[in-house]
Amino acid sequence: MTDNNNLSVSRRRLLAGSATLATAAWLSPAFAANPGLRSTIYTQHTRPPILPKIYGGFIEHIGNLINHSLWSETLDDRKFYFGVLEKPEPEPTDRRARMAMMQKWLAVGPISAIRLDTQNAYVGEHSPVVALDASQERGLVQHKLAIKSGVPYKGRIVLRGDGAKVTLRLSWGEGQSVAHKISTTKKWKTHHFTLNPNVDTTDARFEIVASGKGNFSVGAVSLMPGDNIKGFRADTLALMKEMNCQILRMPGGNFISAHDWEDSIGDPDKRPPILDPVWSAVQPNDVGVDELIQFCELIECEPFWCVNTGFGDPRSGAQLLEYVNGSADTEWGAKRAANGRKKPYGVKYWAVGNEMYGHWQRGHMSRDHYTVKHNMFVDAMRKVDPSIYIVAPGGFVDEMTTGQGIFIEGQPEVKVGSERDWAYGMFKDSWGKFDALGTHAYPPANKRFDLKTGKLYDVDLTLNEWVHQMPDRIRTMADAWEQYKKHFPKLNDGQVKVYFDEWAFGFEDNLKGALAIGAAFHEFFRHTDFIDMAGFTMATGWLNFNRTQSQLSLKGLMFQLYQQRFGTIPVEVTGNSPTPKPKYPIGGDQPSVNTGGDVYPLDVSAALSEDGKLLTVAVVNGTELPHSFSLSLDGFKPKNVGTCWKFTGPKPDATNLLGQAPQIGIKESAFNTTSGSLAVAPISVEIYHFERV
Repeated sequence: MTDNNNLSVSRRRLLAGSATLATAAWLSPAFAANPGLRSTIYTQHTRPPILPKIYGGFIEHIGNLINHSLWSETLDDRKFYFGVLEKPEPEPTDRRARMAMMQKWLAVGPISAIRLDTQNAYVGEHSPVVALDASQERGLVQHKLAIKSGVPYKGRIVLRGDGAKVTLRLSWGEGQSVAHKISTTKKWKTHHFTLNPNVDTTDARFEIVASGKGNFSVGAVSLMPGDNIKGFRADTLALMKEMNCQILRMPGGNFISAHDWEDSIGDPDKRPPILDPVWSAVQPNDVGVDELIQFCELIECEPFWCVNTGFGDPRSGAQLLEYVNGSADTEWGAKRAANGRKKPYGVKYWAVGNEMYGHWQRGHMSRDHYTVKHNMFVDAMRKVDPSIYIVAPGGFVDEMTTGQGIFIEGQPEVKVGSERDWAYGMFKDSWGKFDALGTHAYPPANKRFDLKTGKLYDVDLTLNEWVHQMPDRIRTMADAWEQYKKHFPKLNDGQVKVYFDEWAFGFEDNLKGALAIGAAFHEFFRHTDFIDMAGFTMATGWLNFNRTQSQLSLKGLMFQLYQQRFGTIPVEVTGNSPTPKPKYPIGGDQPSVNTGGDVYPLDVSAALSEDGKLLTVAVVNGTELPHSFSLSLDGFKPKNVGTCWKFTGPKPDATNLLGQAPQIGIKESAFNTTSGSLAVAPISVEIYHFERV
């Protein structure tokens, strides 16, 4: 994600800007020819369809990731987990700590005038109480707030006191401010207010102050831009809807193993703020069960809910399912109805546990113990709703070997059927208790796994090798799947699937990272017989954003390009230039065959539309040189003119910064299908449409 203070660029402006890029030299169609490179596409040799779920996403509460990207709350620590400080703390430099960083409340006036009431706290462990003085304002303030012009800010505050008149003041610049006054009562009362600063700034201040006699207490406070939609930011919500994501896994991730879902339902101001021990971050529990599922409804996406099988227990899992899917006359369905949602959500997809093979998960246990726990969860949940689709944590041997399993000195490679082979245990002891196994992959850039030592080491990779690190990890999982089918022949009937429900590579948003996404898609397309779903980490990576501005990232644009332009029925692609043989020992992160296909150094994939009238050919060129290749279409006669979309830019590290003119664009053009060859730009992804005569 990008976080800067430049003006935002709308999707429409970005596309308009990309049109002006068409004249740039790096988009020129005049390329050097490579007459020896040939490919044939056999359109009658098809594979199972590409499901829309392959373009899915994954999000979790890592620090403030969701709170500061999708949620519209302007204030941090709005329920005073950290109390009130006398002076600002130094900002952390560690990346993980910065992800968890929140603006803290500071004292206005002497810190000695503020105490934390633990006996009559409104929510959480304590609530601040301010002792007043007639000679000065006292209270609390939060600095460095981002606000935007053009919308009023809607707020609410829970107060009590002995009649003190509290001023809510939003300030910026040199003495500019807007304010609202509220009189307190002896009992806690929620007050609503509106402030209209009409300014763009990242350095606003929000004060809760009063002067005079007596005291006042603050239970909770909220401030949101008035254009929020059910609490979500209007801008990032619109972009996520534009992404047309068909399935979204949430709310964890590692986060889920220590999360109590009951803390995240009901009145948001009464949900306790908690310290998430997994990411060492305070969560206000504002974006909870109802909010996240309703977010999916707003963007027209299938929710894929992850259940806590770490510190959680089967009864809690069943109660969560009843809260989500039960009718309003059930115990937990009635609680959902009381919280404002009478109609059940009808969530179909459930991840029962996350990476429970990993020692980092809260509640981790041995494989043989965990399969018993998994079965108990599934039995309890299917009693509530037998129609749900269950995805269990896989832990295939490739994943267990390359850092996800329990390392044993001298035995770095996890073998199929061994005690450390988690997926084998799930197949053996939990067959029938899941519909799919989940797998995760985050290959570290420019590193390889040493099968002898079990450690990562640095390697010098060509750009094309770098682009294919992610596809290689997908292929290692496919190699593992072939081994499992020999041990469990029932896998050959195709009923059990794989959900690649967490994957990412090259977290920077640049052109080469976008190419890696394209190459990963190609590898997914080669295994549609058993890979049904993929969840990109994080789904918010489809956006570049700060606290008030956003635009689609290059990753988002690459997802859109394939989802909108690529076909549905994969067909066979052959060529006369296979990828080089593996130069590393097979196993771990090295598949049996290097990915990319047989038109090396290009990676070519093709698919028909559902009605067979359109053939799409996608080419990833992970080199800095232009290439051309001759193309034969077997069983498909196209019209003379087709359409091409070229996704490219000036250099591998090029990016589109938030609010600045784009360096990378998509050029649409017509091409002559009768030429018998395609010319491919350097560092590019290109999709060609051939219409059947």
